[in-house]
Amino acid sequence: MPYYIWDPTFDALTAAGLRVLRYDLFGRGYSDRPNTAYCPDLFDRQLLELLEKLRIGNKVSLIGLSMGGAIAATFATQHPKQVDKLTLIDPAGFPLDRPWYFKLMLLPGAGELVLGLFGDGILLESMAGDFYDPGDVADFIDRYKEQIPYKGFKRALLSTMRNNMLDGFSETYRRVGELDLPVLLIWGREDRTIPFAHSQNLLALLPQTEFHPIEKAGHIPHYERPEVVNPLLIEFLS
Repeated sequence: MPYYIWDPTFDALTAAGLRVLRYDLFGRGYSDRPNTAYCPDLFDRQLLELLEKLRIGNKVSLIGLSMGGAIAATFATQHPKQVDKLTLIDPAGFPLDRPWYFKLMLLPGAGELVLGLFGDGILLESMAGDFYDPGDVADFIDRYKEQIPYKGFKRALLSTMRNNMLDGFSETYRRVGELDLPVLLIWGREDRTIPFAHSQNLLALLPQTEFHPIEKAGHIPHYERPEVVNPLLIEFLS
């Protein structure tokens, strides 16, 4: 997901006087798409080097959406002295029921074939499924399409899937739960991408969590219901 997913959040937090940095993960948006393993170490190193390059030496508060939640949690456990607070929005990290094409894409050769022949349709259908209200999808998808033709985009997605970036993070979250780190958890109650029931897994591992279910929202509640989510974020971060 390119960083436009943070448009409503970015505007609200900067207007509240917070210093905000958003960026595209490797393989997405305008970031590079290196031919490498898209694994937790890669994304952890990307954030660490970004902060170092920008000379942001003080503690940061991290906000992670979906797979970004798992990445933010990983960073918090690897560099606890650099993280002040952690916000997780519909985070990935626990086993999911996979559609048939996802299992095919894990196989060398088959994944490249499926994504090459049907990838555009699969990706756009997946994006539409993130919304609670289908009426909000059209403009969102138009912006998403821009990155699809970039060389290495689909290769990066396949590597992400094959390196288990969407589940297998229970131990990471458990380690976050052992840190003296405030955690805010936000989840769209109608999330069909990462079911709302997974919130109970997080709460069991993160006893320090402040939890807010968001009604009438899917997988991207901060984007669909900014009028509800932004005040929660501002209060937590302030």
